[in-house]
Amino acid sequence: MLTYIVRRLVTAALILLGASFLVYLLTALSGDPLAEFRASSAPNRQALMDSRTNLLDLDTPAPLRYFKWLGGAAQCLVPFGNACNLGKNIAGQPITEALGFALVQTLTLVTGATILAILIGISLGVVTALRQYSALDYGVTFMAFLFFSLPIFWVAVLLKEFGAIGFNDFLRNPEIPPAVALGIGAVLGVIGAVVVGGAAKRRLIVGGSVFVAVSLVLFYFSLTQWFRNPGLGPVIIAILGAGIAVGITILVSGLKNRKALQSSLIVVGIGVVAYFAVQPLLNEATGLMIFLLAIATILVGVAVGYFMGGYDRGQSMRAAAITAFLVGALVIVDRFMQAWPAYFSNSRVRGRPIATIGAGTPNIQGDFWILSTDTLTHLVLPTVALILVSLASYTRFTRSSMLEIMNMDFIRTARAKGLSERSVIMGHAFRNALIPIATIVAFDIGALIGGAVITETVFSVRGMGFLFIDGLLHTDPNPVMGVFLCVAVTAMVFNLIADLAYSALDPRVRIKA
Repeated sequence: MLTYIVRRLVTAALILLGASFLVYLLTALSGDPLAEFRASSAPNRQALMDSRTNLLDLDTPAPLRYFKWLGGAAQCLVPFGNACNLGKNIAGQPITEALGFALVQTLTLVTGATILAILIGISLGVVTALRQYSALDYGVTFMAFLFFSLPIFWVAVLLKEFGAIGFNDFLRNPEIPPAVALGIGAVLGVIGAVVVGGAAKRRLIVGGSVFVAVSLVLFYFSLTQWFRNPGLGPVIIAILGAGIAVGITILVSGLKNRKALQSSLIVVGIGVVAYFAVQPLLNEATGLMIFLLAIATILVGVAVGYFMGGYDRGQSMRAAAITAFLVGALVIVDRFMQAWPAYFSNSRVRGRPIATIGAGTPNIQGDFWILSTDTLTHLVLPTVALILVSLASYTRFTRSSMLEIMNMDFIRTARAKGLSERSVIMGHAFRNALIPIATIVAFDIGALIGGAVITETVFSVRGMGFLFIDGLLHTDPNPVMGVFLCVAVTAMVFNLIADLAYSALDPRVRIKA
């Protein structure tokens, strides 16, 4: 294994050297960085040209400049040396500083969207594979390819118009007309009936229940103006937590493992009690505090599962830990909702909370919750846009992989041995179906670091994509090379991780030197 990793790293380094040399030369020879000054009639034109020539070292031939850049980039390999030098851009800003800012902007923009797209896409792929050629399968396939075929800038414009401008106008008087509430309930009822499948009676019961529940909830939201003063509260958290506990137990162990179900329900009760205990603490929250609380929440779930035991203690621990984390997330969501009225009435927000451009509201003041809410409202539209256009690939790859695995001999053998359907699907089929998905995710991570160029442009986010395009437009190799280096290293590392993950996902796969 160690020999294999060393060989891969050496090969990756050689590929990186060759590719970086070509990219540097192509960028340096793609245009004239002094073109804007040559066409200028300013009296200090020559001084400006000399200044940029010295800044970018244009008197040195491009191949030699590359090796100078490589010498500075090599210093980045020295741990804690603080000597990393990737040059400066045409504005005189160090590339390391520009990369740091752009990388934060890009990761903030696309990390959540990518994670959600992976989780939702894989889940839909598994479900549609198990319900092959059903109405659900056809519906998900149609919607996935519909959004996949739409240009991202058009989706972004529609989201700005209806998801931001329209919703902000609605918040002035958040009353839902009865006809609209009933229409939304009917649509969701039909979707629920399609999703549940089975006999017509079962579909009718589920669809009718969804219709009634959604309509009543929307009437309640309208009467209480919930969108202006939202909240969950301990009762809703308890109800949702119980549903989460049952769902997680079904996925992790099945309802036959009563100890796992009891462990999950116990942590729901602990979460409801903790809801009241942590409110004063959350009023002084910081990012580090939220992270530590999340770790503590998971540890509480693990401890409950361990002491509850059962015939499979590991299943109890996993079910309780996941349930505890999700219930804790509901508590945090409720705290964000508590901060919503103050954010909505903030003088910088002016009653229009869903933003259409930028990564934050300029000069906004407030505590952790106000500032975090501001960041989240700026991420809503680009996150939804990226999820919609990237969902299809994960859904279709997962579906095809699951269908292939489900027809294999070892799946039939597992069923013949009397294993439950949950064990066959989650323990055998799904694990093997993840192998090709691991490759896709590894490639997407590199694209994630490279930035969503069009999305960043539409939503005016100065991330990695903006830095790359700006370098190309000004024939400035240094920012281009900085972005290239980040993307290339990330892609190579995650592809290596994907190769190593194969042996963990499938014992039949062995990494050999």
